[in-house]
Formats: sequence, C-alpha cells, structure tokens
Amino acid sequence: MQDLSSHLRQFGVQPTPQRRAVAEYVLTTTTHPSADEVWAHVRRNCACVSRATVYNTLKLFAAKGLVKTYCVREGALVFDGRVEPHHHFVDERTGRVYDVPWQAIGVTGTTALEEFDVREYQVVMRGNRRKRSPAGW
Repeated sequence: MQDLSSHLRQFGVQPTPQRRAVAEYVLTTTTHPSADEVWAHVRRNCACVSRATVYNTLKLFAAKGLVKTYCVREGALVFDGRVEPHHHFVDERTGRVYDVPWQAIGVTGTTALEEFDVREYQVVMRGNRRKRSPAGW
C-alpha cells in the first residue's frame, strides 16, 4: 500500500494518529474483525484510543468507501478492508471468515428479478474449511 496518510487523504479522511492506527490494522488484516476486535488490537499499540473513537473511525471509513461492512458472523458486524467484489466463506468450526475470489462462484438470475434493481450481491457460504484449498485461497 502506498503511504497510509496519502491513502486516507485520497478518500477524504484526515489522517489523525488514531485513524492511522485503525487503518494500519483494518486495511491489512484478512480476519474480518468486529469493531471490538479492532479496538482490542489498536489499543495494544495506541493505549489512549477510546472505543468510541474506533467505532466512529470505522463508521467514517465505511462511509468513505475504505472498508465494507458485512454481517457474516452471528450477531456481529465485521469490517473488510478488501473492497473489490468477492464472496465469503465462514468456517463454522472456528468462526473465521475467508475471502473467496469473485470468479470462483457463478451467480445467475439477477436480471430475472424484474421487481428489484440489484446494485450488488455476494455469496456467503458456511461449512468447515479443509486443510488447503485446491484453488490456493
């Protein structure tokens, strides 16, 4: 990733130290953390950051398009720094959420939904992850 401060500015976000700390984690992790998980991680390096600051920062990042939010874990909104189209697989054994490449899943029929104007969609699969994916993800 380019310089983090420049990246935040490109999205119209003023790069305060707290926002940089949140961005350093949420834009690079593949774990799809909840807001509380982001707060716990950020506090390890920036002990003075409040829960409200992390929540407000995540809300700002989502509004600006830096992250996407998903409800793929039971009862928890998670944040994903990967904003290009992709799907998700939730491992029911561990609760971990994996990114699935967009082209790995074919969805048909969205044009047949005449009463809806489909803006976007994603597939969320649930099951148990095998040791290694044959596709490499």
